[in-house]
Amino acid sequence: MSDDDPYLWLEEVSGDAALAWVAERNAETAEALAADPGFAPLKERLREVLDAPDRIPYVTRRGPHLYNFWRDAGHVRGVWRRTTPEEYRKDAPAWEVLLDLDALAAEEGEKWVWDGAVVRRPDRDRALVRLSRDGGDAVVVREFDLAGRRFVRDGFHVPEAKTSIGWIDADTVFVGTDTGPGSLTDSGYPRTVRRWRRGTPLEESEQVFEGESGDVAVWGYRETTPGFEREFVGRSPDFFRSETYLLEPGGTPVRIDVPDDASVHAHRRHLVVELRSEWLGRPAGSLLAFGFDAFLAGDRAHEVLFVPDARTALAGCSWTRHHLILRTMRDVSTRVEVLTPTAEGPWERAPLAGVPPFSEADVVGTDPDVSDEYFLDVSGFLQPSTLHRGDVGGDTEVLKQAPDRFDTTGLTVGQHFATSPDGTRVPYFVVGPDHAVTGPGPTLLHGYGGFEISLTPSYGAVRGRAWLERGGTYVVANIRGGGEYGPDWHRAALRDARPRAFEDFAAVARDLVARGVTTPAMLGATGGSNGGLLMGATLTRSPELFGAIVAQVPLLDMTRFHKLLAGASWIAEYGDPDDGADLPHLRDLSPYHRIEADRTYPPVLLTTSTRDDRVHPGHARKTAARLRELGHPVLFHENTGGGHAGAGDNEQAAHNSALVHTFLWRHLARAEVTGVTATPRAAPGAPSGSGSRHRAGPSGPGSGGRAYGG
Repeated sequence: MSDDDPYLWLEEVSGDAALAWVAERNAETAEALAADPGFAPLKERLREVLDAPDRIPYVTRRGPHLYNFWRDAGHVRGVWRRTTPEEYRKDAPAWEVLLDLDALAAEEGEKWVWDGAVVRRPDRDRALVRLSRDGGDAVVVREFDLAGRRFVRDGFHVPEAKTSIGWIDADTVFVGTDTGPGSLTDSGYPRTVRRWRRGTPLEESEQVFEGESGDVAVWGYRETTPGFEREFVGRSPDFFRSETYLLEPGGTPVRIDVPDDASVHAHRRHLVVELRSEWLGRPAGSLLAFGFDAFLAGDRAHEVLFVPDARTALAGCSWTRHHLILRTMRDVSTRVEVLTPTAEGPWERAPLAGVPPFSEADVVGTDPDVSDEYFLDVSGFLQPSTLHRGDVGGDTEVLKQAPDRFDTTGLTVGQHFATSPDGTRVPYFVVGPDHAVTGPGPTLLHGYGGFEISLTPSYGAVRGRAWLERGGTYVVANIRGGGEYGPDWHRAALRDARPRAFEDFAAVARDLVARGVTTPAMLGATGGSNGGLLMGATLTRSPELFGAIVAQVPLLDMTRFHKLLAGASWIAEYGDPDDGADLPHLRDLSPYHRIEADRTYPPVLLTTSTRDDRVHPGHARKTAARLRELGHPVLFHENTGGGHAGAGDNEQAAHNSALVHTFLWRHLARAEVTGVTATPRAAPGAPSGSGSRHRAGPSGPGSGGRAYGG
């Protein structure tokens, strides 16, 4: 493809011609997929899963209350609510509804989507509620009175922007937002931090910190732990580098002098540092603890909390009042330990029991200012979530247990390793029937491979009903570019090394065929956002390995991504198209530019959202237009709302999932294999439910952790 792009007009998000084109493509896709006899029943069963009343209502503890945000059939946009720990133990807790988004949307004529709330500490009487218009990353912020259950007249209010905001005290906040020219970075995130007092104009508030226009973002926050109150500001020059400063009482910022690619946070008397490169003789991926005051005075004595090895990486950590809960992954399965600082000598450590193999364990809530309570959610590919509550060193209890949402009879979970062309062993999970008995069958291979994000075992009720229950096999490829083996695993596929991620994915596809799990004609691939780039690369580099491909909210034009919405924030991951040294490898990476007229491609479905203000819908639009122009099989669906998640409510989510799985099943289950046909498994009549995954910005193009609490 030449440098002249004939489809630039499709980058006009709300342009009349572009939206008319979108409407035509949506109609074609609806006729091809939504008119399928199996579509409506499938969508209904998926909506049933998403709206199920017996889903686990995940909570966030704030003082004496547990907060939850909830959607179901009667609350399409959802309700923000709270209850007490005693009520929460019941099968049907009594909830106090704080904010009804359906009522608010109807009253104001806006398609509001919940984006969270920042509750004031220690009184917990006011909140800064974040509301998105139809699912975009940009939000409107309003102050909310929790006792009166209403928005505060003349309270803090920030117009729509990609805002960062947090409480300092009852009448002051740190805020970074759009206050006019120069207030945002090239990526569209805050470039300045202001100290804003109640009742004063935002534009006249004191500016306490400023970044560069080329930064990703800046931020400010106050640590409110009694006796350890501190204020911090910082900047992210790029996606993987940051600088954190302690604000002295007079407002002077003092740099926390750690490597700029390290992550750092303070808790009471401790400073905890996660390394992405070697420092103080400790390897990348290590977790270190320093005395906070001693570190500022120049002392670099530290406790080593974690050191990775070839098979083990850090997954995260969470503080309770006296302990640090450490999550690690060994070959992508979670392990959990409790670390306890001591007055003298090494920290004590002990395992936290109850995490089975091939599973994911998330610490979904602690209250580190008050107690050693924790909430732990454990799930696996075929294991619905179990929510545990415990006190470190004390008893544990099962608070909630999600029911089975799909029939798992005859299904197994296994882990294998494929060998990439450079000899690297690439792990992948296989969920499905025993193919030694059934022979090859329809198989769906999922991947992401970027931004040091790990794909871990988790229960997917939608996936189970739409794919596994019908006889399909589901595979997760833990390719390079992710975080499954720490920073080095990510760094191995950065910038001009990105093809290693594509090669890893193709190696898993070949290994599945070699093991008799599937055939190329029955093998499909899915990925979203950065995973959509992976799908575009798969389509244009290894089309012979797949029978169908789905790319959701994808990143596909690698020569212009930095000019579109939040794209400039990802230059550290991919390279800079404006840099002559980077442009050649970016053109080679760019699926949009690799499409050829005389090559055979499998059928592809591209999905996006008009309201996606992170990955521009023009990526999917232009690629669909190019494929159509050259006569290749392509369907395109653009939801008018939903933001980067692609759906703003459960009805949209069910519709999108039904489109995707109808497309895949049509192409993969009908593929001919000598002597073998795919046999759908009987569907159970049990009630259903599901979790969801999201990540908020500033962030990579997509993927992330499970959404908990409210």
